[in-house]
Amino acid sequence: MFLTMSTTGSAKSPATDLGFLLHKHPARAQAFATAHGTAHVFYPEASERRCTAALLLEVDPVTLARRAKGKGRGGSPDVALADYVNDRPYAATSLLAVALGNVFSTALKGICRTMPRRAAEPLPLRVEIPVLPAKGGAALVHALFEPLGWTVAAEPVALDERFPEWGDSRYVALTLEGRQRLSDALRHLYVLLPVLDDAKHYWIAPDEVDKLLRAGDGWLAGHPEQKLITSRYLARRRSLTRQATERLELARLAAVDDSADEEIDNAVDETADTEERPVPLAVRRREAIVAALRAAGAHRVLDLGCGQGQLVGELLKDAAFTEIVGVDVSVRALAVAARRLRLDRMTERQADRVRLLQGSLTYTDSRLKGYDGAVLSEVVEHLDPPRLPALEYAVFGAARPATVIVTTPNAEYNVRWETLPDGRVRHPDHRFEWTREEFRRWADQVGERYGYRVEFGAVGEDDPEVGPPTQSAVFSRTESTAKGASA
Repeated sequence: MFLTMSTTGSAKSPATDLGFLLHKHPARAQAFATAHGTAHVFYPEASERRCTAALLLEVDPVTLARRAKGKGRGGSPDVALADYVNDRPYAATSLLAVALGNVFSTALKGICRTMPRRAAEPLPLRVEIPVLPAKGGAALVHALFEPLGWTVAAEPVALDERFPEWGDSRYVALTLEGRQRLSDALRHLYVLLPVLDDAKHYWIAPDEVDKLLRAGDGWLAGHPEQKLITSRYLARRRSLTRQATERLELARLAAVDDSADEEIDNAVDETADTEERPVPLAVRRREAIVAALRAAGAHRVLDLGCGQGQLVGELLKDAAFTEIVGVDVSVRALAVAARRLRLDRMTERQADRVRLLQGSLTYTDSRLKGYDGAVLSEVVEHLDPPRLPALEYAVFGAARPATVIVTTPNAEYNVRWETLPDGRVRHPDHRFEWTREEFRRWADQVGERYGYRVEFGAVGEDDPEVGPPTQSAVFSRTESTAKGASA
């Protein structure tokens, strides 16, 4: 990924002042490590009359593919060969925006102690990005940058110059020219690069609203495409988009009234804790599982792969679950679960409701037969794929509970995870992570083989493009004898 930023100058105001404003010396080539590669900053030209700073983000596609090999698709579920055929190393997307924000963080804030007056002045700038994804085409590029004072040239990039009949790709070669403060120019790019790509490579958390409003301060509130920019930047998450829109409107009203934001927004008691805190995904997952077990009328429940006993503890809070058995292959995990649940301090009546058993889920176990419900929560992805048939038979063929609830990560959602390196899975012990289609295909095959009806669900916010962070399936045993159940 490549971006250049040029300016012109004179003897009185040399163009090489750009180095001071960016806090990167023109005589040095510098490299900065990022989560997805190495960002290089260098100056192809640096003279009194003209100075150009270049940002090159080097992303190694082979390394990305190797990291993902055998561990699911992680961040690129669009096509079967996405680990090997993709635009991540070449096209200016959110990867470049994040690198730009990290490498030029001080300049982005408009801070230059050496030349504070120069930092506050507009400069004649020329920005060039040779390959920019533009979902919406050149027309949208013009609509986003021209209201900010830029002269825009967005030339479509042909799919293949040797075959003009194939037409243009979704990429443009972008050139921006105009007089802008350097900090404003950097903030425009920081926001609008991922907006044009209409995708981000990381999880969109609530703090993204603050990032957007900081980078959009002074220009976003009055932009004619504000709604589109806000929605795309926040990955179309309605709750975050609504929050950002409300805060932008508050800022606009304050500016019109020449008041501070807090003077306009004075309807809330500042002493009251009214902030809505996001519910952790693990909590939502347990709530969904408990609700599904209640709906199934289960009273005697197995938590298969119980780990440290969080779900067992949640089930113990509900008297409707009269017997709860946690099973795990790890003796250490069971010991931790016993401490967390305080088994040694329980009343006799409470202790009669719960047991912790050591056992492998890939072997049949007569102790697990005859239960109303069983849960495999974030378990299947920890098995090597060749071992899955053994688990399927042990649970669905031998133990045969009336209801089985399975939850597992949705690989397609990984692109929304900010701290998840591209191409990686969510936990180093995950042997794979399924897309929604792969999970449905597996669940349908298991249900047909062992005589279960399957209903699919979602845990967490269901993204319109990539689905929920966690996908679930509720298997309900049918009356008929299943094929393979006694195999």
